[in-house]
Amino acid sequence: MSKVIDADVSHTSTALVTIENIYLLIGIMVMFLVVRTLQDKNHPKRLTTALFWFLFGSSFLFGDFAIATLGAQITYLMVGISVLLIALLAGLNLVSMGSYSIPSEQVQNQSAKTLGNKLFIPALMIPIVTVVFTVLFDNVAINNVYLLDQRHLTLASLTIACIFALLVGWKITGGSPVQAVSESRRLVDSIGWAAILPQMLAMLGGVFIVAQTGDSIKELVTLFIAPDNRFMLVVLYCIGMAFFTMIMGNAFAAFPVMTAGIAMPFLIEGHGASPAPLVALGMYSGYCGTLMTPMAANFNIIPAALLDLKDKYHVIKVQIPTAVTLLAVNIILMYSLVFND
Repeated sequence: MSKVIDADVSHTSTALVTIENIYLLIGIMVMFLVVRTLQDKNHPKRLTTALFWFLFGSSFLFGDFAIATLGAQITYLMVGISVLLIALLAGLNLVSMGSYSIPSEQVQNQSAKTLGNKLFIPALMIPIVTVVFTVLFDNVAINNVYLLDQRHLTLASLTIACIFALLVGWKITGGSPVQAVSESRRLVDSIGWAAILPQMLAMLGGVFIVAQTGDSIKELVTLFIAPDNRFMLVVLYCIGMAFFTMIMGNAFAAFPVMTAGIAMPFLIEGHGASPAPLVALGMYSGYCGTLMTPMAANFNIIPAALLDLKDKYHVIKVQIPTAVTLLAVNIILMYSLVFND
């Protein structure tokens, strides 16, 4: 095994686990959910729910083929139409849960007592294996063939980790692959349309950047706050990061917009703030918004579904006091520590 240091080689060499293979795997999994939904005769919204997941999975499964045969422009147009249809189906409440073969509460309790804390092993394996593979397989190749896609090393490592966790879960519970995938349909349906929010909001963040939304925010700030009012600019930046993250569901999507509109022109260039601590606290403020929004489905809605909570917003309600407190502390720290004068 040889370790290739040249970064350019890693972008041009082949890999066993590529981003394209990962997309195909996701597409196949989603299409399996579509088939199982269509087979569910007791599903109250069987056809529209199946259509929703088919539209979502088709971009993963057929995207590269469509670009190769129809061209990029037509494919992008088709994906755009699919996104609008997905939003329409979700907005009209045409996506719902179906019927599932769920063990009785007594069986579930007995299984929980038998397995105990072993149930946490697969979940803990995912971050651990992801980190290990990301570190150990960075630019590692055999005859210029990489195990993992070096352009998307973390995502490839996460895929391997999920497969490992699934195998360990089968071993611990004595289940089967079909049972695991079938159970994934119940979990995905319980989360609903919120399951695809991270991908959709990441796309929206890219649109905002291209549209130069930061420049518009800069102009709005000058209408309401004097450029020499340092404290109010700090408050606006921190609260803006939290609020925009609540809308976007992702602090990474909010960061370039709010930093370009407020932090760079007013706090860094105008008041001489130290960039590193300023943007670090800005991101932390964004994370406060993550705690308070259902748009951050992977943080707030999915845990509620995993825990079978009756109130799917219960996680958010519990986190709000902590989020507001941390946001206030961030404002104080930013105003007190990041300026050189």
